Amino acid sequence: MRSLLLIALISFSATAPVTARQSSQQQGRGGEQYTIAVDVDLVVLNLTVTDGRGRHVSGLKKDDFNIYEDNRAQDITLFNAEDVPASIGLIIDNSGSMRNKRADVANAALAFVNASNSEDELFVVNFNENIYIGLPLSIRFTNNVDQIRLAILRTAPAGLTALYDALAVGIEHLNTGTRDRKALVVLSDGGDNASRSRLNDVLRIAQRSSATIYTIGIYDADDADQNPRVLRRLAGSSGGRAYFPKSLNDLEQVLRDIAGGIRNQYTIGYRSSNPNRDGRFRKVKVTAGRNRDRSLRLTTREGYLAPGHK
Repeated sequence: MRSLLLIALISFSATAPVTARQSSQQQGRGGEQYTIAVDVDLVVLNLTVTDGRGRHVSGLKKDDFNIYEDNRAQDITLFNAEDVPASIGLIIDNSGSMRNKRADVANAALAFVNASNSEDELFVVNFNENIYIGLPLSIRFTNNVDQIRLAILRTAPAGLTALYDALAVGIEHLNTGTRDRKALVVLSDGGDNASRSRLNDVLRIAQRSSATIYTIGIYDADDADQNPRVLRRLAGSSGGRAYFPKSLNDLEQVLRDIAGGIRNQYTIGYRSSNPNRDGRFRKVKVTAGRNRDRSLRLTTREGYLAPGHK
């Protein structure tokens, strides 16, 4: 989860690409390079609760929920059911195939910002075969719509697609955010023909993060690079959702729906009763109230990777 991840601050510029490897270092005032590691034993879950008609369910209390880690009950120590600010990253495919979709993607992304909590902290990662942090070096996160617009349009669409590298950089950057509620919104065709990272590498990084990943498949019917399976797997493993709009005209509504989903989440945390630092995957299950009778549907991540020995 968020707290069990080795977090590396990312060094970047507005015009120069960064790579997953470069993202593990930050330049200090004197020019030296350093990394920052965070290792706190709080497991954080972002949880969506819906009824049988798919409507968000509000009003549940801490005592309505039960958490089990590897079938062992856990004590909830963090609970928030309010519309609280979140840390959110927009991961946007900027390869050559996106050239004729760029204006629609930018407009939809801005609609997402406007539909989000006004105190959210956001950042943008644009990617082709290189990875570009859209905001200037001095601004790690923002809620300024104009800055987000410039970040999205800063890099011209061209080149190949390094989706996995972009996700690795995005997750690392996201985990330097200050909010317990964290999300990534990925706009891509799901294909990858340029990354040094592999899908399994990204999934393991995501399992060490509390981020909920929402994916949006943007491609034409004859797009040879489309890979909806990857987009579904990324979203499903993190407790998110994959969307496949029929046309670019539907993109803005999809992003508004995602913004509403983030604002209606429950954030729950616990300190694991398992003290072992074995680096193993731990399965997590959450139940709530009528959920035992299947009248509620809970969506969250399947589990997380425990920290390993230092």
